Amino acid sequence: MMDERIWTDLSRGIRGNAAEIGYRGLLVRSGADKVYLHYGNDGWRNPKTVPMSKRPDGAFSCQITCDGEKCVDFCFKDSAGHWDNNSGRNWNLPVVRS
Repeated sequence: MMDERIWTDLSRGIRGNAAEIGYRGLLVRSGADKVYLHYGNDGWRNPKTVPMSKRPDGAFSCQITCDGEKCVDFCFKDSAGHWDNNSGRNWNLPVVRS
């Protein structure tokens, strides 16, 4: 889903359900040892930062609950404080009701 740097297990999040978000972008290619997902709902309300797990292929992933009414907004940071925010546009996952 999305582009070669990002994937999710859903093309659209279902409100209240878990969604996996994966990352293999700039921070991974720069050698990040840890990556964190920074996300919020519907225009960055209630932002949270959660650690992502490193996968055998070197990418990172984690699961979150889709709590937004319209979308989950997200970007990534590493343990050194470097950010990947999609050139200032961030990413978002549209949310639908089940």
